[in-house]
Parts: sequence; C-alpha cells; structure tokens
Amino acid sequence: MVEQTKYQSNGTYQNLYDESIRNPKGFWARQADLIHWQKPFEKVLDDSKPPFAAWYVGGETNLCYNAVDRHLDQLGDKPALIYVSTEVDQEKVYTFRQLHQEVQIAAAMLQKMGVKKGDRVLIYMPMIPEATFAMLACARIGAIHSVVFGGFASHSLASRIEDAKPKVIVSADAGSRAGKAVAYKPLLDEAIERSSYKPGHVLMVNRGLVPFNTVEGRDHDYAALRKELATAKVPVTWLGATDTSYILYTSGTTGKPKGVQRDVGGYAVALAASMKYIFMGEKGKTFFATSDIGWVVGHSYIVYGPLIAGMATVMYEGVPIRPDAGIWWKIVQDHKVSVLFSAPTAVRVLKKQDPAYLSKYDLSSLKALFLAGEPLDETTSDWISGAIGKPIVDNYWQTETGWPILAVQRGVEEMPGKLGSPGVPVFGFNVNVLNEDTAQPCKANEKGVVAIEGPLPPGCMQTVWGDDERFVKTYWSSFKTRQVYSTFDWGIRDEDGYFFILGRTDDVINVAGHRLGTREIEESISSHPAVAEVAVVGVADQVKGQVAVAFAILKSADSLDQAQAKTLEAEIMKVVDSQLGAVARPARVYFVNVLPKTRSGKLLRRSIQAVCEGRDPGDMTTIEDPTALAQIKSAMA
Repeated sequence: MVEQTKYQSNGTYQNLYDESIRNPKGFWARQADLIHWQKPFEKVLDDSKPPFAAWYVGGETNLCYNAVDRHLDQLGDKPALIYVSTEVDQEKVYTFRQLHQEVQIAAAMLQKMGVKKGDRVLIYMPMIPEATFAMLACARIGAIHSVVFGGFASHSLASRIEDAKPKVIVSADAGSRAGKAVAYKPLLDEAIERSSYKPGHVLMVNRGLVPFNTVEGRDHDYAALRKELATAKVPVTWLGATDTSYILYTSGTTGKPKGVQRDVGGYAVALAASMKYIFMGEKGKTFFATSDIGWVVGHSYIVYGPLIAGMATVMYEGVPIRPDAGIWWKIVQDHKVSVLFSAPTAVRVLKKQDPAYLSKYDLSSLKALFLAGEPLDETTSDWISGAIGKPIVDNYWQTETGWPILAVQRGVEEMPGKLGSPGVPVFGFNVNVLNEDTAQPCKANEKGVVAIEGPLPPGCMQTVWGDDERFVKTYWSSFKTRQVYSTFDWGIRDEDGYFFILGRTDDVINVAGHRLGTREIEESISSHPAVAEVAVVGVADQVKGQVAVAFAILKSADSLDQAQAKTLEAEIMKVVDSQLGAVARPARVYFVNVLPKTRSGKLLRRSIQAVCEGRDPGDMTTIEDPTALAQIKSAMA
C-alpha cells in the first residue's frame, strides 16, 4: 500500500478511510448491510485475476428491489419520483407504491416482447418518467439496460446498437430543449437502418410532440400496452451480485464505443454507502440531481442512489434558466429538496443572470449543493456559496467508477472544504498522484497523473463490455512498471491530503518544455473580475511546440470595440503573469459570447483546438449550440 498524506481530522474519516484500504474485505462486508440480500454472499472479494475484481461473490440481490420494493411498507405513500418539466409544463409525483406498479407494467411489456435475464434493452429517451420505469423494469427482470443520451445523433446511436445488440429499444417521439421539440424517432429509425444488428422490437412513448412513422410489426405503443397490462404483477428476478446490471457507453470516444460494464451487488452497496457518507441522504427527504439519465450521474444519482436510500428523486426536463433563472430554487422550495447535485457549468450559467433569483425562494430545506462533472473553479465556488448561503461540496469521479473517487465526506464528519479542490479520497479508493515517467508517488504539490491502486472498490466498472483486453489496455497499462488504474487526469495533492485536478493528461500544454495544465491557466483568467467563463487550449506553435490560447465570455454582454478588447486582453495576460509566471501567459485571449459545450455541459476542448489549428473538429452531435464553433473561428479571423 502506498503511504497517503494524512488529512488531520477528528479521526472518524481517517479511521474509516484507513480501514477501507488496509482491510477492504472487512470494511465492505460491513457496508453490505446497507442493502437487502436475498442470498448472503460467500466471498466479499475475489481479486485473484488482477486488475479484475469481483465483489460479493455468491450473493444474490436486485437493484429494483432495493430501490422500490423494500420501501413499500414504510414509505409506500410517500413521494418516490417527482417529475418536473418546464418544457411541456407538466409536474407529476409518483409515490413508491405507484412507482412499483409502473415498473411492473414496464417489466411486463418487456417480457411480452421476449426479454429475459441477460438480454440487453437500449433506452433512447428524454427526461420523462417512462425512462425511469424502463430502467428499473430492466433491473427487476435481470435485463441489462444501456441508456443512450437523447442528444446523440444516428451514427453514434447506431454504433451503440451494433455493440450492445439489444432485443428491444425503448424510445419516444421527441425530447424538448428550450421549448423546441427535438425529434427522436427519425434518428432512431436511421440508426437501426445503419446498424447491421436489428432489434426485434421498438417500444414507443408518444408524447404528441412530433408526428412519426410506425414500422409495422416492430414498433409498439407504450400507452396501449400500459392499458392492457395495467394490473400486471412481475416478481423480482434475483441476480448474482457479479451479474451485469447495465452498460453505459463513454461519450467522446473515437472508433468503436467503450461500453462501461457495471455489476449488481457492488454497485448497490457503493451507492447506498455514498448516499450516507458523501451526500448526507436521509430517508423520506428529497434529492435533486440536475443531470440527464443518459449520463452516469443520472444512473447513480437520479435513479438508483436516492431511491436505494429511500429518498424522493426529482427528474427535471428543462434548462436552468427557463422560464427564468429561479427554476431550480423554486423546485427546491416546492419539493423541500435537501440535497441538490449539479455541474459547475450550470452554476456559471446562473452567474450571468439576475442575482435576485437566488434570494427569491425559501432554501431552508437544502443542506448542501454538490457539484461534479468538471473542475470547479474557486471564483464560481465562492460566488454560489455566498449567494445561497449553503455549503458547496465538490466531488470528482468518472463514468468508469460510477460514484465519487474524491469528495469532502460530510456524512462522516464536518470536514472543511478547500476552494478549487474536490476533496480527499473516498473510502475504498487508494488514490495517488504518480510521476508519469517513474510511476512513483509525487511529493506534496508536485504534478502527476491521478491513479488508483487495484482492486477498485465496489461499484466501479467490471470491464469493457465484450472486451476484457481493451479494459486492461486502456485503463491499467499507462505505466510500464506498475499495474494501476489511470484516471487520465493530471493533478496534485497538497500537504493536507487534498487533491486538485488540473485537467486531462491530454489537455496538458507543453510550452517550450514546461508542462502546464489548461485548468491552471483557466483558474487564473477566471479571477479577473470581468470574466464569467473561459476555455484554454494548447495550439501547435513552430517555436514553442505549443502555446496557450484562451477564449473568454465576459460578465457584461456589452460588445467591445477593438481598442477595449486589446486593453482587456493585456489586463488578463498581466493577471496570469502575476499568478503563474510568463511561461503560462496565453498567446492570445479572444472574447466570445458562447463556448462550444456538450448538452451535459462539458467543454469541447479538442474541437476548439482543432478549429484553432485548422483541422476538422470531429463528431459534433452532442454540441449544445452549433454556432459556438463559428464564433471561435470568427474571433480568430
């Protein structure tokens, strides 16, 4: 075991963490009590074939049972799923009992179409209740769901159909974004056309948003089947803890998509433990994650995590500023949300709106705002904390891990946060910062690759779907001398044991032999009072190898003339000079009104970089605003 720098706590966190690394079997055997087991496990961990780890071998459980059935006696008439759509002006609350029935109906539909344990079901849906029913129905009968984000275009969807080979696809006529219907059915039909694998059935939810063509014999109407199967009773299929629960494809991959494969038992335990120790989840309270079910946050903390903890979960279809910038806080007030989980990008969007919305609503039920998905800059963290008067808790993880790697674990003890840091290692994750050449642990505040010693704790990916070799090659082969899991993120750990993420290892800029994380430069530029948001990329340079180029959005929307832009650019460069030194100074700072992002809020850095270098920006199917790249081009003209 690699020696960790100690966080000086009152002992609770440190003891818990140390035990989880020193004695993982004992620690995780105890956490297993947080969920229901139909059959006890025979072995806590089998790590005889590293880097593969099998948790709770021999045990039987079920994710749907733990999320729904086991709460019926105590919470049957309490809210379980709160659906709010500002897109179609609908709001509906399902109790645990109602959710239980809807899931059984959806399960009966799948069974009617021949779905059995181990079959795949692909879900291509907007943020509507039926998407949750479909996921839980799969979990109930032991089918493996693969949710594909509704914003993906047909070729991305086709590659996932090809890889997962689903027996059934569940979809809808359309999603809606900022009041405009986004048709799904034509994209789905085209994707099936493109794929050499053809699913037997398509189950369609008709929201009445757009007309669509029905394929005779293949397409089925959800509402008609729901009516037919309204009283269906579908028992739980008990699954082995190591059986596969779902496949989730990582976005942004080139070539064949990478299907992250997750288990059943380990995932249920990890989520139950994280709800308790990290997210301060309480039975009977309400959890609101603003993500989408197409992403891992939606799987873990819209659907499974809150429900396993006996909490109501908010499923929100809409954007953070429609009808106005107070919508999230209104939901917090109306549904007495105790935990809100979002992304820094969304908060930066709110930063540009009227601050009056932040004090308009009663936020007394809210314990904390959790943020993840990308690094949280100090300026944004400071601003939102002051604005809502609640703790801001950053956390850091990946699709691959399924739950946080680093966090301030307030459910364990009142730990202080540090601005700009997602926190300290979460129990079970033996995290380190390693020198990329020697694979040796870095000293305090020394940059290196954030890596995790095996075995990975419960809940993490088992392998890449259908490709064990790719799993080992991609994640465990970064260092020649040691087999450790690479996060592919660049980071430091300070003298108190807190980690700081500096950006992807491939977002590191090499300026004349000096390695600089894009995140460091972004942090520095963000500290200028005029800047609302910024993206920094490394652009090829004949002399220096690479130079940093920045694109900034200003807080004031007033357009700058050439002279003002020049003055402001010089000011910003001065700030970077004084904070990081001349080596980090960007070659140019351009001013734009929008940055290219995916619909989940991630910056499309590689696309920006490609435009800067005159290359093809690649797959743009998930871009939020197609005009954003054009702005980058014209800013540089």
